[in-house]
Amino acid sequence: MLSKHTRMASLLAGLLISALAHADNDGPARVTPVDNSGVAIRTTILPASSSAQPGNAGPAVNTAGLASGTTGAGTGAISASPPPANATPGQVVAGGKVPDEATKAAVLARLRDTYGAANVVDQIEVADVATPPNWSANVQKLIGPQLKQISKGQLKIDGTQIDVKGEVRNESQRQQLASDMANALNPTYTIRNGLRVSASEQGLLDQTLANRTIEFETGSATLTPQGRAILDQMAAVLSKMQTRTVAIIGHTDNSGNRTSNIALSQARADAVKGYLVAKGIPPEQMTTTGVGPDQPIASNDTNDGRARNRRIEFRAGS
Repeated sequence: MLSKHTRMASLLAGLLISALAHADNDGPARVTPVDNSGVAIRTTILPASSSAQPGNAGPAVNTAGLASGTTGAGTGAISASPPPANATPGQVVAGGKVPDEATKAAVLARLRDTYGAANVVDQIEVADVATPPNWSANVQKLIGPQLKQISKGQLKIDGTQIDVKGEVRNESQRQQLASDMANALNPTYTIRNGLRVSASEQGLLDQTLANRTIEFETGSATLTPQGRAILDQMAAVLSKMQTRTVAIIGHTDNSGNRTSNIALSQARADAVKGYLVAKGIPPEQMTTTGVGPDQPIASNDTNDGRARNRRIEFRAGS
């Protein structure tokens, strides 16, 4: 659930795994899973707005921690702790208090299996704290590869209450992750789903291109310096995207022979892909198509319109 640079914060009653995130601005959603016995597991929702102020999600986003406190006697509560000064992106910082060495070892093992031993920073203390029955086993059920689906995330366990926050790719994933967590636990646990859908990857591509034209030498598929500069920015964005494919589509105006224009648009799309591959983007992440003059976005009756139609388009896949 947590992306590589947003890790877990802390688990109350044993563990908190997180990176600060805002509540879902799209409004609350209730998850009411049912366990194998047919008993509904209690779930609650976070409000649509968050009290977090802009900027609060800064340094903490790259950390994850385990923090256990003594508040709420007998609950084994844990609270988030700030990231250490030496925390780096990709690290999972586990801090706080757990009741025994066995619990600490089990939690660390799960974190290391999920994120890699080199990425887990152990700041967990063993102390005289109380936890609910089978608390350690239930905590371990919540730590696994599914956490990598969440970016800027936080998983907080306070006794039998679990708060999960962060960003996911779509609404279906937002619902499913909380439901899967609830179904892994017994009915005494309550899930608070504070996941939110992140900005669309298509929006990131559009924002990077910013209505600019990737330029080529006249009548050829040779990129100009200005075109390469835009693609350098696009490569930085593509390297961070989780989408499986990005379609690169070449377009021309309607001047000249249609067949030749389709071939030119394909060559230009291929040239863009080749440039991005040279910048480290996996070739399997990109597809190319040339459609020539068949999909204009402006009139070909003016110089400005023809210039707008000569373009490279990026479409995020699934």
